[in-house]
Amino acid sequence: MCGLCGVLGGPRHWTDAPARPGVFTRNTGEMQRRRERRNRVVQLGRVLRHYGVRVEDWQASSFVLSNLTGGSELVEDLAHLWAATERLSGCACDPLDPGLIDALEASRG
Repeated sequence: MCGLCGVLGGPRHWTDAPARPGVFTRNTGEMQRRRERRNRVVQLGRVLRHYGVRVEDWQASSFVLSNLTGGSELVEDLAHLWAATERLSGCACDPLDPGLIDALEASRG
């Protein structure tokens, strides 16, 4: 997504944006938006598990992150999720980390 679309898309994160006339999105109905958000949370959980962090959806408007020592943080959207994960885990989140990729591939099958 380009930065301009993110700015013009409204106050919500573009991944949670409801369908609007003239705006491309697969989120055409409330049930579909909820299903896609749930799928996002499941996939995030797979990634964040590598860092010792759990994610839960909070009222379809935010995410609650928690670590193994009981720390938690409420984050608004995906844009804020990664920095919070780094704070809670104490390590940098690298999507190209070979350990993460191996863990994701192992959990697929």
